[in-house]
Amino acid sequence: MVLLTMIARITDGLPLAATMQEDEQSGKNILEYQNQAKMLFRRLTSQSPTRLTIETGPYLFHYLIEHEVCYLVLAERNYSKRLAYSYLEDLAQEFHSQYGKRVNSVTRPYSFIEFDTYIQKAKKVFTDSRARRNLSTLNTELQDVQRIMVQNIDDVMQRGVILSELDNKAQNLSMLSQVYKKDATNLNTKSLYVKAALGFCILFVFVMCFFQ
Repeated sequence: MVLLTMIARITDGLPLAATMQEDEQSGKNILEYQNQAKMLFRRLTSQSPTRLTIETGPYLFHYLIEHEVCYLVLAERNYSKRLAYSYLEDLAQEFHSQYGKRVNSVTRPYSFIEFDTYIQKAKKVFTDSRARRNLSTLNTELQDVQRIMVQNIDDVMQRGVILSELDNKAQNLSMLSQVYKKDATNLNTKSLYVKAALGFCILFVFVMCFFQ
C-alpha cells in the first residue's frame, strides 16, 4: 500500500505537492514520516542518487529525481518495488508536463497542491490488483529495480549532514582564497610604490651629489 506521496524541489527542499493515506489509525504515524521526508528533501543535492530506496521503520521510502524535482513515496515493505518506481515515473512525467516551467519560480510550499487530484488517480491505478496486472508491459520497460540502492534513513541523513559540512568548508576555503588574493594584490601594489619611492630617493641623492 502507498501511504504517502510527496514532491519537492531539490535546490532548496521546498515541498511542491503531497498527499497521504486517509487512515485514522495510521494518520498520526504517517505525520512522523512526512517530517522525515521533508528532512530528506533538504539533504538532497545535485550529487544525490537519482533513484534510491530508503528503509525507515516498517516502511520504505522510494524516490526518483528528474528535472531537479524529487518524487517520493512511502510504501509498505511488501509493496512491489517495481510498481513503486512505475508510479513515480508516471507522476514525474505528468507533473513536469503540467508545471515544469513554473517549478523554479514558486516560493510558497505546496504551490501545486491541486496535483493531488492526479496523484489520487494514479495511486488507485497502481494499487488496484486488476490494474496492476495490466501494467506488465510498462514494468518490463522500467530499468532493473533490483540494481537500485537500498539504504537506511539514518545513514542517508548523516551523509547529508557530512555533505553539508563539506560544502560549508569549501565555501569558507573559497572566501579565504579570495581574501588572500586581494591581500596579495594590495601587497604587490604597495611593493611597487615602495620600489618607486626608493628609486626616486636614489635618483635624488645621485643628482644632489652630481651638482655639489
